[in-house]
Parts: sequence; structure tokens; C-alpha cells
Amino acid sequence: MEFSRFDDLWGARNSVSVWQQVRNLLVMRLDNIGDVIMTTPALRSLREALPQAKITLMTSPGGSLVVPLLPWIDEAIAWQVLWQDLGNLAFDPQREWDLIAALSARDFDGAIIFTSFSQSPHPAALVGNLAGIPLRLGESKENGLGILTHPVAPAPDDLHQVDRNLRLIEAVGFPVRDRNLALAIPAVSPVSGSYIVLNPWTSCQSRNYDVMRFAVAANQLSQITGWPVAVTGVAKDRARSQSLLAYLENPRDLLGKTSLAELVALIARAKLLLSNNTSTMHIADATKTPSVILFAGTELECQWRPRSAPAKLLRRPTPCSPCYAFACPYNLECLEIAPEEVVAAGLELLDLNRDNPILA
Repeated sequence: MEFSRFDDLWGARNSVSVWQQVRNLLVMRLDNIGDVIMTTPALRSLREALPQAKITLMTSPGGSLVVPLLPWIDEAIAWQVLWQDLGNLAFDPQREWDLIAALSARDFDGAIIFTSFSQSPHPAALVGNLAGIPLRLGESKENGLGILTHPVAPAPDDLHQVDRNLRLIEAVGFPVRDRNLALAIPAVSPVSGSYIVLNPWTSCQSRNYDVMRFAVAANQLSQITGWPVAVTGVAKDRARSQSLLAYLENPRDLLGKTSLAELVALIARAKLLLSNNTSTMHIADATKTPSVILFAGTELECQWRPRSAPAKLLRRPTPCSPCYAFACPYNLECLEIAPEEVVAAGLELLDLNRDNPILA
């Protein structure tokens, strides 16, 4: 892009009109699947406001799995950035220069940097600056760094992540018509008929409800409704799945057998989802699927909870919440929930309490 298009606007960088001229936009959300799903209202709004623009999403390799379900973007860049790494990347300055060169070659007009309440947009903004991207929008708790051309004052920490994303683009004049999550839902589910989906694990130990309590709850719901239980997870979950699968009556074993698109189709057509606080919770919110969520004390519900789909979030109050920890030293007291509570929550969502022999 020719920077001269913006020459008359540099004196008023906070003018919203400059963003309406963008024709090659980079959107950065460098986290995981659920985080990318929560950008969908913003991506849809950007597409509606900039129908002629090319929109490229840059995300992590894991987050890039969502890309086929995002009809509002034209291209994607999957990159594990150094500032989001948890110590797995080797020291390699050339890797960062390669990223700058890759972005520079694409000649972006502007970059919108989505972050959570605890993240800084400045590493991404610095890369964008070095790559010659003239407009850089982000929400910042730090002042006076000069790397963002359009810094937005920080929102309250307890604002929901979806609304945080939308607030960012609204700050520079992009209108928002629909604030709900959305995904392109594939036409066919891996399981037909009526069924319950059980997604019993996350990659974070501190968020995992006891697997056998999940099994008891899912089995009781299956017995009451007559619907089978489809068990989902990644391939590495299979090693810890045997007791669960053995307990369930005729489960549909889908561990490691679905793509993300197939998982979305499965959840979209399910009668009920049982899950921890993980990407499946956000998929259910996007597909309007009723869900019972065992929501650990690692985060505040108000930041991440479902906003549109019928949902029941279960946890015990604990003084250590929110801990934001990957491992719990307190025996997951926040998830000390009896299976019967999970069953009751599921039946309430399904409006079947009056027919429940366990609760009679």
C-alpha cells in the first residue's frame, strides 16, 4: 500500500475515517481456539464495514484450526510468536526477523491487535511497526510508548472478552450490528439422531472436573433421556479415557477422531453439552447448544462465560479464585461438585426436571 493515502491524516491519527480507508487489514489474535472464536463478532463487523478489503487473520498454530469456520476472512497466517510462548521456543532472533519480513511483504494498511485483559498489545505493535504497517490499533494499560498509532484506554478487567474485542473496534468507528458468537457450521454431524456430548478434559489440569464424576453424570442423563453419550477430546486423551469409556453404556467414542469442523457440527446438533471451561464451551455458545460447564476458579466467569446459549456454570466459591494457575495445589476444591448437581443442571436446561426419577 502507498503510505501517501494517509499523509493528510497523520495530523489527526485518532480520526475514525482513516480506518474506513483500509483495504488490506491484518487482524491479530495470537492465542488458542476459544480466543479466536471469541473474535468472531468483531471479524463479522469488520467484514460488514469493509466489504472490499482483504482481511488476514494472524493467530497461533492451534488457533488457526478455526480458520475454515470463519467466512469473514480472506487469508490466515499461523505463527507461534515469542511473546505468547510458554518456554517452548528456542532462542532464535532470526525467527523474529523472518516474521517481520513476512508481514512487510504483505503490505498491510493496518493492524488490529486483540488481547485479553492481562496481555499487552505492544510486542505485536512493535513487530507491525518494524514491518511498516502504518495503522496499529490496540488496547493498552501502558501509556506513552508510541508504538500504537491508535491506543485505546483499557477496559475494566471484568469485561467479557467478546465485548472487549468489540469495544476495541468500536473505538475507531466500526459499527457492530450483532454481538453474538458465530461459526460456519458444517452440514453433517459425525453422530446422527439425538445425543449428549461429553468433553471431559482440557489441556490445563486446574480446569479438569473429576472424570469419573463426569462419567456418572453423563450416564445418568443418558439413562433418563435415552440419548447416547458422544465422548470428544484429542488423541492424547485416549490414554486416560479407558475407565470413562468402560463406565458409560454404549458411548460414541470420538476421541481424536474429529476435526474441529466436525466437532463444531457435532456440538451444534447435540441436545446437551457437558464440558469444562475450554473451547467447547465457546463452540456451544456460538451454536446455541445448551451446556453444563464445570467452570473452575481459574478465571472469572464474567470474562469468558457463554453469552447467548442456554448454560449452567457450576463451581464452588474458593478464596484463591481467580488464580489463573495451570495446576491446582488445593485438590480442585472449586470443582467439588456432585454428579447429581450436574444431572440436575442438565435436566433444568432440557426442561425435564419434572420427569426425573432421580430428583423425584
